[in-house]
Amino acid sequence: MIVHMHKWIERMKFIVLFFVLVILLYHIMAVVGQWMQPAHRHRTPEGSAVKAFRQDSGTLYADNMADRLRLFYWLGE
Repeated sequence: MIVHMHKWIERMKFIVLFFVLVILLYHIMAVVGQWMQPAHRHRTPEGSAVKAFRQDSGTLYADNMADRLRLFYWLGE
């Protein structure tokens, strides 16, 4: 059995180059993802915008749970 070292060296170069390019692509995509994200996602809106988030202690949800359940079944969401 003859082992062709040149062939194995070429394969190893290809595998190493492939992994280096995959890691480089991963880091490029991470940088682009950070660049595209808004700077302050949870800041208070400016102007006439309304922030659609209500932070309650949980007692108000007990009063209208039947209405919320009815709406859930009606809309299917």
